Amino acid sequence: MMGPLVLVHDLKYKYEDGTVALNGVDFRLEKGETVALLGANGSGKTTFALHLNGLLSGEGTVEVCGLPVNAKNMVEVRRKIGLVFQDSESQLFMPTVLEDVAFGPLNHGLSPHQAVERAMAALEQVAMSAAAGKAPYHLSAGEKKRVAIAGILAVDPDILVLDEPTTFLDPPGQRALAQLLSTLPQAKILITHDMPFARATCCRAAFFSRGVVVEEGSVEQMARRYEWDFVAPGATWAG
Repeated sequence: MMGPLVLVHDLKYKYEDGTVALNGVDFRLEKGETVALLGANGSGKTTFALHLNGLLSGEGTVEVCGLPVNAKNMVEVRRKIGLVFQDSESQLFMPTVLEDVAFGPLNHGLSPHQAVERAMAALEQVAMSAAAGKAPYHLSAGEKKRVAIAGILAVDPDILVLDEPTTFLDPPGQRALAQLLSTLPQAKILITHDMPFARATCCRAAFFSRGVVVEEGSVEQMARRYEWDFVAPGATWAG
């Protein structure tokens, strides 16, 4: 496919209480990129991400892999872009890890046998195949994050969107997640306040403020320009 994987123009969204969450966002994601979305809480980052797979719908244009994000294309769009929420437990609801990861492929029409094969391959990708028979609630925070990512990988997306991926992870878990993401071929959008994590994983950053992208550049440029250098609680990064 030629052109950007994600193309957003003049995206606007207002919540029912009148709060303006997005006020004309322009954004593009190219193949192979990993882009950090930076900015204060309430600046529009998560609201923006929820538009990429149609969980919210505002004014403006949103295209994923050349497809307008609308009701007609929703099934295909959600196969192409996978969203990993901040709290992994919100995505883990089946009795076993394997059933959780196989849920997506089953929902997209694969046979039970094909879904299990796809799920096991995804668990292997994230080094969690040994946990296939475990109950998700028995896993550590880092393991839950990996399983949630496996559930997205099992539907073979082109793009991964992760919302605050280092939340609840200890420093070894943060480093392990950065290493895992570096091995995955998909383009990625990472919503994060954790600047060492962003530096370790992202090729550029977009800075959100009051519902718009005010500037884009390298993670380091955005950190210096906006004095934005948060570290996740307890983090002791060593590159």
